[in-house]
Amino acid sequence: MSIVVAHNLSKVYSVAVKEPGLKGTLAHFFNRTYRQVKAVQDISLEIGMGEVVGFLGPNGAGKTTTLKMLTGLIHPSSGLVRVADHIPFRRQASFLQKITLVMGQKQQLLWDLPALDSLKINAAVYGITDQDFRHRVGELTEMLALEGKLNQPVRKLSLGERMKAELLAALLHQPQILFLDEPTLGLDVNAQLGVREFLRE
Repeated sequence: MSIVVAHNLSKVYSVAVKEPGLKGTLAHFFNRTYRQVKAVQDISLEIGMGEVVGFLGPNGAGKTTTLKMLTGLIHPSSGLVRVADHIPFRRQASFLQKITLVMGQKQQLLWDLPALDSLKINAAVYGITDQDFRHRVGELTEMLALEGKLNQPVRKLSLGERMKAELLAALLHQPQILFLDEPTLGLDVNAQLGVREFLRE
């Protein structure tokens, strides 16, 4: 049975068009014109539980936009999408319990706090008991080789350690679906291998 289903999913943005220079700026201020940009056009896919699927394409191909539609961060312009029996853009609490998104360019951990404090905040948001929290953090810390790192401020962690801590935070509530957007962006080869090995497990 498919856990992610999309049919003819599209996203069109309206982008302001402005001529260069002062004259163009003044004209744009009083009379704005727009052009339509198709970020994603007619994507259809079905993904079953336990499948690992990757999107390949050049910059600007719509990979991140597609992930944002699948996770409900943006509303599709047209098409149908269901993820874990939910319509993502409604952002229901029961849906958010089932998914997680890790983006290589954005972080959820608080920069000046120890990673463990951010994890405790996540646990409170998701209603995770203290016992489950300790068990899950212990298990994921071992799997991600983060022993001794979670009590350091996030800003003092290496890029690879930060990404592993982001994965730990994302998996803390035991989601059914893990969405990743360039999770190894900027990581050195060893850190990339560590993240990939963890994902294989």
